[in-house]
Amino acid sequence: MRLKLGAAFAVAFALLFASCQGPSAESESDPGKPQVVGGCGVGPKLVPTCGAWWGVAANPLSGETWDRALVNFESQIGRTVNIAHFYHRAGELFPTPSEIARANEPGKNRMLLINYKPEAGRSWYDVSRGSSNDEIDRLAAHINANFTKPFFLTVHHEPEDEVIQTPGSGFTASDYKAMYRHVVVRLRQRGVRNIVSVMNYMGLPSWGSQPWFQDLYPGNDVVDWIAYDPYIFGSGLYRGGVTDLINRRFSSYPNWPGFYRWATGFAPGKPLMLAEWGVSEESGNPAAKATFFKQLAQDASDWPQVKAFVYWNSPSGRTVGVTRVDSSAASLTAYRQTGKSPYFNP
Repeated sequence: MRLKLGAAFAVAFALLFASCQGPSAESESDPGKPQVVGGCGVGPKLVPTCGAWWGVAANPLSGETWDRALVNFESQIGRTVNIAHFYHRAGELFPTPSEIARANEPGKNRMLLINYKPEAGRSWYDVSRGSSNDEIDRLAAHINANFTKPFFLTVHHEPEDEVIQTPGSGFTASDYKAMYRHVVVRLRQRGVRNIVSVMNYMGLPSWGSQPWFQDLYPGNDVVDWIAYDPYIFGSGLYRGGVTDLINRRFSSYPNWPGFYRWATGFAPGKPLMLAEWGVSEESGNPAAKATFFKQLAQDASDWPQVKAFVYWNSPSGRTVGVTRVDSSAASLTAYRQTGKSPYFNP
C-alpha cells in the first residue's frame, strides 16, 4: 500500500535520519540503509522505493525571501513539497539557519537540494588542485556542526555551456570532472557523511552530442543521482509533451537518444531527477500549460527512473518564460491536482 505524507512517512524519515548520525560501516558516502514502512519507503541515497518526490525551487516572486517564497508556494499548491531547492556560492555556509529550520520543521519532512558553486572566480582546474580547500573545509565544519540529516548536493550545476575545450583553459570537461570529484571527496574526508551527491546537467541534445560530453561525468563513486533541467516553453522545438520533457530529441542531432535513454544506459541503476523543470504559457493556446500538468500526472510512471520532479517556479526567466504555476487559474488548479496524485506522494 502506498504511503501518504504523514505519520508513516515521518517514521521512515526518522529511521533513515537516525542511521545517518555518524559514518556508515559499509560506505563513506552511504547515508543509510533502506527503511520501509508498509509497502513503500525511503531507500539508500534518499531514493523513494515507489513513486517520485515532488519538489520546488521557489523563486521569490514579489520581494519575498527564498524562505518565504517556499512557504507561500506550498500554501498555493495545498501540500508540503518533498524537496526544497536552494542555491549557494563559495563563501556561503549552508545549509543556512532558515534552510535547516525548514528541513527540521515538525511534520513537514522536507529534504534539501543545494546547488553549490565553489570556484569564487577560480577555474575548475584550480579548484581541483586545491585552491578552494580552505573554503571547502569551512563548509565541512559547518555541516558537521549544524546539520546531520541527509541532503542532496550538486557541485556547479549545468556546466555544459561553460566548457572551454582548449587545453590549459582550466575549464575543459575533464577539469570539471576533476573539480567535482575533488569537492565531494574532500567533504567526505572532512567527515561529511550526509551528502547525497547529484550530477546536474543542462541536458539539451546540442550539449549531449558534443564529443566531450561524457568526459564531464565525475564517476559513479562520487555521483549518487543524475539530474537535468528541461523546460517546456515557446511554440517550436521546446514545446512538446511529457516525452519531450524527459527524453527530448532534436532531428538536428540524430545520434542523441534523449537524456533519459542516455542516462539509463550510461549509468544503469542511477536514480534520475528533474532538478529544474518548468512550463510556460503557450501563446494562442491558454489551455496548454494546464493540459501539460494533467498529462504529467498520467504519464510520469512511464519513466520509472525519474525519482524526483523539482519545479522551477519563477515570475520570469532567461529564455524559458514565466513558469510560475499560478500564471493562470487553470494552470494552478492542474498543478495542485497533479501534486496530490499518489505517484508524487510516496
